[in-house]
Amino acid sequence: MDTLIYAVIAVLYLLLLIYGFALWKREDRHGPRYLLFLLTAALVWDNGIMALGTTLDEGELLKGLNVVRFWLHAFCTPLLAWISLDLIRQAGSPWAQKPLAGWMFVLYTAALILLELAKQTLSLVLEPVREYGALRYVPAEEASGPPLMFILVMIPLFAAGIILWKRKVTPVLFWGSLLMIAGSLIPFDLESSAITNIFELLLIGSIWMAISRLANRRTGLSYR
Repeated sequence: MDTLIYAVIAVLYLLLLIYGFALWKREDRHGPRYLLFLLTAALVWDNGIMALGTTLDEGELLKGLNVVRFWLHAFCTPLLAWISLDLIRQAGSPWAQKPLAGWMFVLYTAALILLELAKQTLSLVLEPVREYGALRYVPAEEASGPPLMFILVMIPLFAAGIILWKRKVTPVLFWGSLLMIAGSLIPFDLESSAITNIFELLLIGSIWMAISRLANRRTGLSYR
């Protein structure tokens, strides 16, 4: 069952990439928010490889493809911090317009990348796991509870959700972030390992929707 879920999620991320490209073409001012392209593409890879696990079966090929998953995670997920600042800027928050805010978020993003590389990626040891009809490689020693980087990334993203709602742009990012946090903290008694991936999809979708709403405010057009 999980193999099918991962495949569907990968296809939905592809559709989000197409949607994002349409937004990008429509705008004449692009910013760090469009780094979301990189993360969305990384999540296509992430879910696509997990969907192909049982087809490729255990071996060095599948293991190598899964290693790429974790390297993409280390470099792309922290970009959400920088994306958050750009969303806050586009919403018109005065403090976010200052150069110092930009440098602080760039350094914060870089620190998150270095943290993930040092904490997990550079010393990565993977082992195969078969669960609910899917085969994937995971760290041999997985920590319990939400990863530290997840917490540090969600802080600015959740703050951006609050600010965008408060400034009457859209509440969608707030709810997307809240669902992601709840989905990571609440244990679900379901026969699937893909639950977190579904919440990730909702989060990324909510960010693209927030970008769309900001674009609509500037152009005066509606794009649905």
